Amino acid sequence: MTHAQNTQNKVQLTALGDGDGLLVTPRDAGTKFTDLYEAGLDGLLADAGHLLIRDFQPAVDDFNALVRQYSSRTTLDPARVFHGDAAQKVDSGTDAIGLHVENGATPYAPELLWFHCVKAASSGSQTTVCDGFRVWDALSERARDVFAAQPISYTRTVPAELWRKLAAFLVGDGRGPDEVTVADLYAQANPGAKVEFTERPDGGLFYHYQVFAAHPTKWSTRTAWANSLLGPSYNYEVPDIRFADGSRIPDDVTAEYIEVTEQVTEEIAWQDGDIVLIDNSRVMHGRRAITDTNRTILNSQSYARN
Repeated sequence: MTHAQNTQNKVQLTALGDGDGLLVTPRDAGTKFTDLYEAGLDGLLADAGHLLIRDFQPAVDDFNALVRQYSSRTTLDPARVFHGDAAQKVDSGTDAIGLHVENGATPYAPELLWFHCVKAASSGSQTTVCDGFRVWDALSERARDVFAAQPISYTRTVPAELWRKLAAFLVGDGRGPDEVTVADLYAQANPGAKVEFTERPDGGLFYHYQVFAAHPTKWSTRTAWANSLLGPSYNYEVPDIRFADGSRIPDDVTAEYIEVTEQVTEEIAWQDGDIVLIDNSRVMHGRRAITDTNRTILNSQSYARN
């Protein structure tokens, strides 16, 4: 038995909810947080879509180290504050947040999405997860045909301070936000991304990004309905969303995907110390309304090593 196999045997895997999600817990009192480094979380994620890692009670530094262990590189939301070198505090108001792919309205959507519950709320604030495989399978033939025919178009303007902060972080060559250019943003976009940037006179950046609402995932050729059509814009201008040809999504199709996604949406009721890992190419997430603001959730965005 290899060391990696022995380490994986130190974690307990339990079905989570009605879908493919998994609960990962220590197998016994001898299991350490660092055993997760070689527990094959990325392989588990490829099958499960999302993992809830519970009862390891990590510190913030431990969470940052786990993200680094499974990531080739990290990215960020330029409107959030860092806690360590990988984690940022989630700050999106108190209203419920619709299902979305993290940064799915941009050409910088990460492959892996991480959450760490430092302090859980006493009520409300459940994170919602929705498996895009289940949605696509449940949609009508008409809805599938509509979304397979052409990509979705997202357009909006991002303030200079935010796009420059993002570009400087992604480039990572020592240049500050005032030294990067729009060319750097093009260079750092996800491979194959179809995006056009136009710099405004005030330094803000208008972008036009096209991506299919349903697509293969990081680890599968199977189609997942995973997008940001229902997503939030708490720190940003609300994007204009329509099809690539300029047409709007039909009202009956919109009503259908709202109904179908809610039917297969599951909730994660946070406990102190929980970590959730999501395949951001397959599983959308959101949040129920916050009824107890005395909570702290950290977030990290990254790209897988394989």
